[in-house]
Amino acid sequence: MTEFSGRADPDRILPLLWRHRTARQAKTGRPPRLTVDAVVAAAIALADEDGLEAASMARLAARLEVATMTLYTYVPSRPELVDLMVDDVLTARGLPGPAEPRPADWRDQVFLYADRTRAAYVAHPWLAQVSTVRPPIGPGMLADREYVLSTVAGLGLAPSRVDEAAIAIAGFVTSAARFDAESAQLLRSSGQTTDAWWEQRTRLWEDYFEADEHPTMNRLWTAGGFDRGTVEQARDAFAFGLRALLDGIEAAARTTNGPAGGSQSSETTGLRSSPMP
Repeated sequence: MTEFSGRADPDRILPLLWRHRTARQAKTGRPPRLTVDAVVAAAIALADEDGLEAASMARLAARLEVATMTLYTYVPSRPELVDLMVDDVLTARGLPGPAEPRPADWRDQVFLYADRTRAAYVAHPWLAQVSTVRPPIGPGMLADREYVLSTVAGLGLAPSRVDEAAIAIAGFVTSAARFDAESAQLLRSSGQTTDAWWEQRTRLWEDYFEADEHPTMNRLWTAGGFDRGTVEQARDAFAFGLRALLDGIEAAARTTNGPAGGSQSSETTGLRSSPMP
């Protein structure tokens, strides 16, 4: 079941997301038993083990050996918890900041982003269950946007085109990462590889497949176009698609960027870009 980030009250979630940037105030009395960091880490561990639904407030309280009501003094509700979990995982990718070393070539910078994003989704398959159409606006999300924008900012594109290129890259990579996460989740829950799943269905080709109705598929099949395993197909398709996307962005940078300010051509959809894909 899909959960949506960004549902929390902004006045409650923003101070939590940015808790490490807030000036610490001296407090008197007994120190708190837990911290927000500890609560979020425990929730992530539960979700890693048994899926996003396992990170309920009740199970989390049991894991931390506190009363459920105690958790609400750290995280007000489930929506805040999900936002904090997502942003913490995004932050943990450790994308290079403006003053930190990174690959010299812009394509290598994108590949680094892709590798770390896909690895994060495989390590935390529950991420595929969270829609970030309205993202948690925390350090992880802003670091993501800054990094991808910075990879294309030096190509000579108009400002609006820089944003469009960055959204296209992030959207492509995140889509592939979600597929990776779903595959990892299926393997974990079923104990069966996708190749084995297809092998169980060979009867489809023997009893139901009609070559005349699927001539292109049949031609590719007989030419060996489907000989690789599903893991290899997904890997190679991602690499091919990302290279093609970057080729297109680079080609656009070599052409005229259009009127000053990067006004959109007649080919655009008319949709305004959002901070995240």
